[in-house]
Amino acid sequence: MNIGVLGTGFGAYHASLLKNMDLSSRVVVFGRNLTKLAQLEQELKVEITRDMEEIFRDPDIDVIDLCLPSSLHCEIAVKALQYGKHVFCETPVCCSMEEAAAMLDAERRYGKRVLVNRFIHFDPAYAYLLESCLKGTYGKLLSLTLKRETPPLWGDLGLNTNPVNLMIHELDFINGIMDSPELIYAWGTEYKDARQSLVRAAFRRESTFAEIVSSSGMPDGYPFTVGYEAYFESGKLVFHESDCGDRSDPVLMEITASGERRLVLEEANPYAASLEHALQCFRQGTDSFLSLDRAVKSLEAAIEIRRKIKQK
Repeated sequence: MNIGVLGTGFGAYHASLLKNMDLSSRVVVFGRNLTKLAQLEQELKVEITRDMEEIFRDPDIDVIDLCLPSSLHCEIAVKALQYGKHVFCETPVCCSMEEAAAMLDAERRYGKRVLVNRFIHFDPAYAYLLESCLKGTYGKLLSLTLKRETPPLWGDLGLNTNPVNLMIHELDFINGIMDSPELIYAWGTEYKDARQSLVRAAFRRESTFAEIVSSSGMPDGYPFTVGYEAYFESGKLVFHESDCGDRSDPVLMEITASGERRLVLEEANPYAASLEHALQCFRQGTDSFLSLDRAVKSLEAAIEIRRKIKQK
């Protein structure tokens, strides 16, 4: 497949992944910064352009890989669909339910698809948790707590943006593991810098409880950290991963009546796996849990969390 990558920020990383995939033939990168484009052209041997319309008008381009700011996702995705291109969109998929409705309408109208980079489903630790729930490996899931913690590295992640831009990944996972969960409560507070926040949200589906803790204001030097604690009828899973410089050390522990043991996780790049899965689905016309409508459910939950926090 021939891919047009929009953006030279995270788009540069996408381009590097695409160059290593058999499903990818031509890769054309759009950007405004000529220096970055020239570097990508030299290092990755990709085609480059400063004219986005050139990519849209190219009849050989099959997929638009959308890595521009979220505020542009709706406009660009709709335009790509109008030109007959599939879209692989970075997350969050867009910024409002009105934009989401416009994207869903364009998807139906033009007969092409939008798949969203809900990469958390391809992370081995989260994939194992989902598989354990589906198979009943440890019995019924009773309670799940997910966390994502970072020092202030990513700009404004205050109460208005944390649910949509940081917590969204855990919302993606909960909406994949629980069918239409009910939001029970949402709470948030700012740090001294109002651009950073701590948000907690809890969900329920029948007798299963799930909570997300999302902090963007951890102290400087604190490693970017994700993890979960999952309580089952006959066991518990505990996952912890911290990004310490150039390395991360993911640890997944299983606790059952037989004792405690560390589970060996396969090595995988969830970003590459998500992108490759999307390309396969585009080519084969198969269904995907990266679908736009599923991503919209996560966005809707994030917006509702933000609304509840403002009410309080």
